[in-house]
Amino acid sequence: MESINRTAIELVDEALDFAGELDVVGYELDNGATVVDFGVDAAGGVEAGLLLAEIQTAGLANLRTRMGEVAGAPRQYVELSTDHPAIALLCSQKAGWELEFDSGFEGLGSGPARALVGQEAEFERVGYYDSSEFATLAVESTTLPTEEVAEHVADLAEVDAEGVFLPAYATGSTAGSVATAARAAELAVFRLLELGYEPTDVLHASGSAPMAPATRDEDLAMGRTNDALAYGGEVHLQVARDDDRFDQIVSTAREEYGTPFVEVFEDAGWDFYEVDERVFAPATVTVDVVDGPVYTVGETDEELLAESFGYR
Repeated sequence: MESINRTAIELVDEALDFAGELDVVGYELDNGATVVDFGVDAAGGVEAGLLLAEIQTAGLANLRTRMGEVAGAPRQYVELSTDHPAIALLCSQKAGWELEFDSGFEGLGSGPARALVGQEAEFERVGYYDSSEFATLAVESTTLPTEEVAEHVADLAEVDAEGVFLPAYATGSTAGSVATAARAAELAVFRLLELGYEPTDVLHASGSAPMAPATRDEDLAMGRTNDALAYGGEVHLQVARDDDRFDQIVSTAREEYGTPFVEVFEDAGWDFYEVDERVFAPATVTVDVVDGPVYTVGETDEELLAESFGYR
């Protein structure tokens, strides 16, 4: 397989070439690194969010929107499908790179640059590591990445700063809502990995979730985007072998809390380690075993989503 950082760069170039149409802004830092603002200060709409999710999955997933409903009201959903779930979702899309600096910058990194470092457990399980002169890390933050962030990425990824590309977005932006809704399948595959299932035995993954309403309140955005996945995310997996733990893939949010995530996070003092990790999963999953049975577990909760999204 071609380097996923190299394929991601082609998509970053597309964002820069069509920056005006996408309402994104690209600029070069003093050290030569490139930042592309998808939704921090830039307006970045739905199409920008779809391209952002493509960058996060290194071009190994198909993405689109469709019209659906939440509690009887029209709502856009984001759909993702991939024939390369282990690499596209675990080794690229997963948000596993914490960014925190003495200067006060905080963010969360996702995308193919993670595969140049390969320090997370999923890389050993999948058996994939990348090598490239380019490093693309999507940065989820309320502030734009600085030279300090770019140098940190360059050092860990072992590339020159000029080869670092940092798409950036806030969770509550339109692009952020799209990119987060695209994570339903990734959460299911990661949950399987946590349960001990071999990620390379997942042959195909498709997922959808509603787009949460955009908001400048990042706490509210964190709540709404997690609700969209845990109460509205739907996933289909095709797998190579059967397992008796498929009923544990789905989110336990309805059983554990049954309330919007903003309330869950507030009760936990916004310490996510105090929240049961099993809630961070899609609402419902169908598992299709090749030459075997088909399992469907979990259910969505549209009334709770309507409450979370602020429906009147």
